[in-house]
Amino acid sequence: MARNKEALLLLLDVGPSMHNLLPEIEKLCSMLVQKKLIFSKYDEVGVVLYGTRETNNDLTNEVGGYEHVTVLRDIKVVDGDLIEALQQLPRGTVDGDFLDAIVVGMDMLIKKYGETNKGKKRLCLITNAVCPIKDPYEGTKEDQIRTVALQMSAHGMRMECIVVRGKMTGDVNKRTMEENDHLLNIFPTKGSANVACVDSPTSLLGALRTRSISPVTIFRGDLELSPKLRIKVWVYKKTAEEKFPVLKKYSDKAPPTANFATHEVKIDFEYRNVEDPKKVVPPEQRIKGYRYGPQIIPISSAELDAVKFKPEKSVKLLGFTDASNILRHYYMKDVNIFIAEPGNSKASLSVSALARAMTEMNKVAILRCVWRQGQGSVVVGVLTPNISHKDTIPDSFYFNVLPFAEDVREFQFPSFQNLPLPWQPNEQQQKAADNLVEILDLAPYGKGEALQPDFTPNPVLERFYRSVELKSKQPDAPVPPLDETLKKITEPDPDLITQSKFVIEEFRRQFELKENPKLKKSTRRIMREKLSGSDDEGGTVEPKLDAQMFNSNVEGIGNLTPVQDFEAMMSRRDNPDWINKAINGMKSKIFNLLEDSYEGDTYQKALEYIVALRKGCILEQEPKLFNDFLGDLVKFCSEKYLKGFIEFLASKEITLITKKEAIDSDVTEDEGRAFMAKPEPKTE
Repeated sequence: MARNKEALLLLLDVGPSMHNLLPEIEKLCSMLVQKKLIFSKYDEVGVVLYGTRETNNDLTNEVGGYEHVTVLRDIKVVDGDLIEALQQLPRGTVDGDFLDAIVVGMDMLIKKYGETNKGKKRLCLITNAVCPIKDPYEGTKEDQIRTVALQMSAHGMRMECIVVRGKMTGDVNKRTMEENDHLLNIFPTKGSANVACVDSPTSLLGALRTRSISPVTIFRGDLELSPKLRIKVWVYKKTAEEKFPVLKKYSDKAPPTANFATHEVKIDFEYRNVEDPKKVVPPEQRIKGYRYGPQIIPISSAELDAVKFKPEKSVKLLGFTDASNILRHYYMKDVNIFIAEPGNSKASLSVSALARAMTEMNKVAILRCVWRQGQGSVVVGVLTPNISHKDTIPDSFYFNVLPFAEDVREFQFPSFQNLPLPWQPNEQQQKAADNLVEILDLAPYGKGEALQPDFTPNPVLERFYRSVELKSKQPDAPVPPLDETLKKITEPDPDLITQSKFVIEEFRRQFELKENPKLKKSTRRIMREKLSGSDDEGGTVEPKLDAQMFNSNVEGIGNLTPVQDFEAMMSRRDNPDWINKAINGMKSKIFNLLEDSYEGDTYQKALEYIVALRKGCILEQEPKLFNDFLGDLVKFCSEKYLKGFIEFLASKEITLITKKEAIDSDVTEDEGRAFMAKPEPKTE
């Protein structure tokens, strides 16, 4: 068998108690083979069924026993026929014995590979474990399980056991279930085995590792705590995003007789001279350039290599800090795991002691990491202790990359607590929101968590693999609809929504929801109609414009829609300077409007601008800017003999922004109301 190729034997319970689960098991197992055809096309897979009426296996013929265990397919390289067989599993008629199936599977692997391929032989048992196993001729069931587990470990076999438990009927013997769970949990203690219990079709899809990824270290060396204190560690990736399969370009232009044609498409690039397009520029005459203002600075490969930072391979401790200082949103990229060097007892003891000390003191470590020699960048990250609660698993550390200053995005958002009281939720609204969150909790108290990351597959990838398998059989087949099991990942649970209907309705009643109609006309057309004052049928219209019709990247307050321009500039978050620019622009607009006023003809429009400015300063927590402006405005109106506008503002109850409206304000409510009532200074 080729190196790094896996041998997998599926042990499937098809007894009567499993009939309602077999459709989901068929999807799971066929998906496993589909992924192997894409990623590991030389892997070998076999299928053993137990709980069948018939018996078909070598051990029955050789030593007797092992009844109702059928070898559906011998171990061989994966192909399309295996997918079809797994999509139509036979239904058994008798209760099966999972231990018989395990022994038959071990026998098949031993006969096929002998002592070779250790660590690459895997058994996968899928059952609900509700049927009892037979009593042994000698000893106890526990002794029998331990013997099998030790033999499994001696031959380098691994086992995954998936126990599928949904809504169980009253006919199920709970004592038998508990006994089987106890027996299955012996395997992990005596060998390389894992037992997972799932209770839904969605969890079942993610329980079986359909793609085997060999663990590869990204670093092996010293964790340097000081120049004289080092710990030997290995670093692996703990989580990494599963990328979408790379789709290569293929051609069907090869002749049918070309049996060894790869059909791959190769792409070559040529660089030609602008002045003479027929002349090809060879690589030695090309050089990279970087823009620096209006210039393009040429930098050769040798110069580029010389300016690169070339640190030495190392992992060094920079220091410790309180865990509360490292916020969750600082984490970047994938998660790595630090373990002590395997077989090094001193390193294991050192890692465990350091991890437990950090846990007791609530500390984390900051590391500087260069994973490999010649790496062009330095990583700074946080090391968090991971204390194991199992005797068979040693303590370790999780490592997360931290951002540099250039990686952090600073955005200014006003706090909800600083909004005026009328804009904050009342007691009934808050209670309705609390009830909504509580009723839609995916991990309610006393129940298992739904959509656990370890058991939730990526629905985009799953659908892609199924589509590829369908296209392999029917090239012209349309894209199939999303599977019902995958819908439970991408859409809210209909049962949960039905149960929560009253709470959702109460939440809706507490908050006024308005539909935001889609614009049917372009902004340019509406602007044109606004200026012409006519509609499509020749009538005169006055179309209403709102800020959504305009580009959010407004850079100045115009004459046509100044309020909308002001709001758009205040909502920009790409630069904090836009807020001051918008406020200053609106101030200038108001002063210019009053300066051009004739017998108060611009007072109403100036009032609209002041109201918009006041609202924006409250939202952005800039009360001082508005209050200073209002003082300057009163002084301006006194100097320009616009006393009528001051009286007009007072009649509209335009006041200073008080501390009740904005927490940063130093104006009380009484001071705010009394501001407009103050006698204006006489001007000479």
